[in-house]
Amino acid sequence: MFSITVRDHLMIAHSFRGEVFGPAQRLHGATFLVDAKFRRAELDDDNIVVDIGLATQELGAVVSELNYRNLDNEPDFKNTNTSTEFLAKVIADRLADRVHAGALGDGALGLSGITVTLHESHIAWASYERAL
Repeated sequence: MFSITVRDHLMIAHSFRGEVFGPAQRLHGATFLVDAKFRRAELDDDNIVVDIGLATQELGAVVSELNYRNLDNEPDFKNTNTSTEFLAKVIADRLADRVHAGALGDGALGLSGITVTLHESHIAWASYERAL
C-alpha cells in the first residue's frame, strides 16, 4: 500500500457534556496538528498516490471551515461532544467528499482510503480511518 501524508493545524474552542470530561466540561481551547494520509494499492499513471499540492490545498480548505471557531456555536455540532476522535472523522469525511467531487484531480479517484490524525499534544492523538 502506498501513502502520502499532508499536514496542517487547527485551533478551536469547545466544551463537553458528561462527567467523564471533568474540567473540560467548561469552555476551553484546543490546538491540533492535523495529518491526512491518502492511500492506494497502486500508483497512478504519473507514479504518485495523489497530487500532494492539491491534497495540501484541500486539507487546508477543510481545516479553515473549523479553524478559530467555537464549535459549541456551530449548527453542524449542536448537542455534540466534539472530541478529538469525532473531529478526526469530520475532517476525513469532508476530505472524502472533496475526493469524490474531483477536487483532488482525476487521479484521486483511485484512492482506497484516508486516515486523519489529530495530535492533541506530543503524547496524545486520535485517528479515524475510512475507505473511499
